[in-house]
Amino acid sequence: MNIHPRNWRPSALISCKAALATAAIVFSTLLAPLPAIAAEPAGSAGAASSEPAGNKPRIIILATGGTISGAADARSAIGYNSGEVSGQQLVQGVPGIEKLATVKSEQISNIGSQDMNDKVWFSLANRITQIFEGNEADAVVITHGTDTMEETAFFLHNVLDSAKPVVLVGSMRPGGALSADGPRNLYEAVEVAASTQARARGVMVVMNDTIHAPRWVTKTNVTSVQSFQSLNAGPLGYVDPASVRFLAPAGQAAQAPYALPKGDQLPRVQIIYAHSNMDASQIDHAIESNAKGIVIAGVGDGNVSKPAMEAMLRAVQKGIVVVRATRVPSGFVNRNVEVDDDKSGFVVAYDLNPQKARVLTQLLIANGVTAADKVQQAFAAMY
Repeated sequence: MNIHPRNWRPSALISCKAALATAAIVFSTLLAPLPAIAAEPAGSAGAASSEPAGNKPRIIILATGGTISGAADARSAIGYNSGEVSGQQLVQGVPGIEKLATVKSEQISNIGSQDMNDKVWFSLANRITQIFEGNEADAVVITHGTDTMEETAFFLHNVLDSAKPVVLVGSMRPGGALSADGPRNLYEAVEVAASTQARARGVMVVMNDTIHAPRWVTKTNVTSVQSFQSLNAGPLGYVDPASVRFLAPAGQAAQAPYALPKGDQLPRVQIIYAHSNMDASQIDHAIESNAKGIVIAGVGDGNVSKPAMEAMLRAVQKGIVVVRATRVPSGFVNRNVEVDDDKSGFVVAYDLNPQKARVLTQLLIANGVTAADKVQQAFAAMY
C-alpha cells in the first residue's frame, strides 16, 4: 500500500488499520497453543495415567544377546563379538533409564541373532506370557541382534495373547564403538514401553528414534544405523529422549491367532532363493529331506525358472505347502499373474518377505493349517 504523504487519504489510514488488525489476529492464532497430539514427555507415563503419582511403570528386560551386547575385538577396526555383555550390564550403562520405569533384567540367551532358534523363541513367548499373566510387569523390552530381529518380532506378534507393550531393540554398533547406538536405543525402547500410548499396541521394534510394527519392519542395510525401515507401510511413530509420538491411535487389539505347539520346535520350512539359470536341485532336496513347507524367494513377482516350477509342482503333490514370495525388497506378490496359482496349488505371500512368510507358514502348519486355500486365507488375513 502506498501511503506517501502526497497520496495520503483518510480511507488509506482505515485500510492500513484494518490490515494491521487482521495481521494481529493471524499472528496470535499462530502463537496459540497447538491442540494435543499423540506425544508425551519422557518419564511422564505414570503421571499421565490414573495411577497414583510417583508410581512408575514396571518393565522387565529380557536379554538375548546380539550386537547391542557385543564387545570389540582387535581383529579389525570394526571387529566385535556378539553376546558378551549381560542384560544387567546393558541397563547399568544407560544413564537416566531408572527415571522412566522400574527396570529389572533377565538373561534368556546371549547369542548373535544369526544363531536365533525356535528354543529361544519359545522361551521368550512363554516367559512373556508368564510375566503378563502374573502381573509381574506392565511391559517387556527384548534386547536382540538385528540380523533376525524382524523374524522374532513377527513370531511374537502372532503368538502372544496380550496387547501389553513388548518392544524389541538392538544396535548396529557394539558397545565401545565410535558413536555406539545401543544405549540410546535401549533408553528409547524403555521410554516407548513405559508410555501410556503404547499400552494396547502389543509387539513393536524401536531402532534409531523410530517405532516400527513387526508386520512391516525389515533390515535394509548391513551397517547403517538407519537400517530398519517399514518399506510398504511406514513407521508407527517416532521417539527421542524427550517424547514419544505415534502417528495414529492404537487399533483394537486382536487375539493372537496361533498357539505354540508342544515342545520347543516349529515345523521345518525352507527358504529357497531364485536366480538366473536356476535348476530344480534345491527344491527336490527339500522334498527328499521331508520339509513341511517351502518358501520361494522368487524373482520379480515370485517367479522361478521352468525346471524350478516343475519341482514346485512336485512338492505340492507331496503335500508340501509351497509359498511364492519375492527377493525384491518391496511390493506385493499377487495371485495368478504369471503363474496359475489356483491350478498349481501355490500360495502367494503378498508383501511378506521370505523370512516372515516362512514364520507364518511354520505357525500355520503347527496349527494344522496345510490346505493351500486355508493357508492363503491366513496370508490375506494379515491386512
